[in-house]
Amino acid sequence: MKLLALATATLAAATALPALAAEISDGKVKIGILNDQSGVYADFGGKWSFEAAKMAAEDFGGKVQGAAIEIVTADHQNKPDIASNISRQWYDREQVDSIMELTTSSVALAVQGISKEKKKINLVTGAATTELTGKQCSPYGFHWAYDTHALAVGTGGALVSQGGKSWYFLTADYAFGYSLEEQTSKFVQANGGEIKGSVRHPLATNDYSSFLLQAQSSGAEVIGLANAGLDTANAIKQAAEFGIVASGQRLAALLFTLSEVHGLGLEAAQGLTLTESFYWDRDDQSREFAQRFFERTGRMPNMVHAGTYSGVMQYLKAIDKAGTDETEAVAKAMHEMPVNDLFARDAKVGANGRLISDVYLMEVKKPDESEKPWDYYKVLATVPGDEAYIKPADSGCDLVKQ
Repeated sequence: MKLLALATATLAAATALPALAAEISDGKVKIGILNDQSGVYADFGGKWSFEAAKMAAEDFGGKVQGAAIEIVTADHQNKPDIASNISRQWYDREQVDSIMELTTSSVALAVQGISKEKKKINLVTGAATTELTGKQCSPYGFHWAYDTHALAVGTGGALVSQGGKSWYFLTADYAFGYSLEEQTSKFVQANGGEIKGSVRHPLATNDYSSFLLQAQSSGAEVIGLANAGLDTANAIKQAAEFGIVASGQRLAALLFTLSEVHGLGLEAAQGLTLTESFYWDRDDQSREFAQRFFERTGRMPNMVHAGTYSGVMQYLKAIDKAGTDETEAVAKAMHEMPVNDLFARDAKVGANGRLISDVYLMEVKKPDESEKPWDYYKVLATVPGDEAYIKPADSGCDLVKQ
């Protein structure tokens, strides 16, 4: 009888092992970092976000639920069709479980649509449009790091309160630019400001002269740069050549990060007001991460890089909590779990997939105020997440119970 009991127990244990292994599909967890690695947003996210994702996988221990973690990457070149082809290939043939980063709003919207169709989780840190958690939300889609509403509340609010009542926009001609202009315009007008007009420029143009001259001739007190990456940096450089700031108009960099400030230099960037959801020199935890990131990349992280680390880490935690990488279970865990890490403190994920965390209003230091390398920001204010982001019930997402 003892031998029979032992044999039965051994057989039960042996048959249980494959069932446990089957909880992780394909025996591994594969995450794709899809972004711009060769264009205007290459420093904004690019290969540096890939490094941040690899750091998260390594810090998690290289495995989750006993399965190896693999991070892959590709360059979508800011083209939704290329991004769509890559994402379908990743999902259909290369066993990718989740796609993340997704710089460029038109790309992020396209890939989120495909992820919803395939019932795969996507997590956006590089794109800004509120549509991702609004009318085009997905039960498997998550938006980390920032969005156009948070940028409008932060930067737009600061300049209106400082007397910048009239605005003219220089806007990137695609979904992100439109959303950023729209969100900031609403906030400016709600606070008694005036919109004098806008002009749209092609992505990655080299000549901003005609657009800047239109903005200058508008007489607006603030020229809002509703673009990002090298587009913003090049517009600021050319604005200086036209003497726009010297003549009394102000530039509002509505999406500008530490990476672009570094590329532009403090001499040109000093005095700019901007909004980020992370600063490397905020506290001991952010400094420790930033130093390790610097040792790998030779640069300090911006909010996209730190947000990508956070997003990958939270996804892995959700798999661990769920005990499986099955999409529905992981999405449920992602919605339930608070976020407490080097990127966000006491943050939560809304029913629409939006990470609700604090953002910071920054002013770029003057050269003589900077005390060490990468010491670029003065934190002017902290905007609580509940103020920075659209309330899920007001987002237009049909997943939110009214």
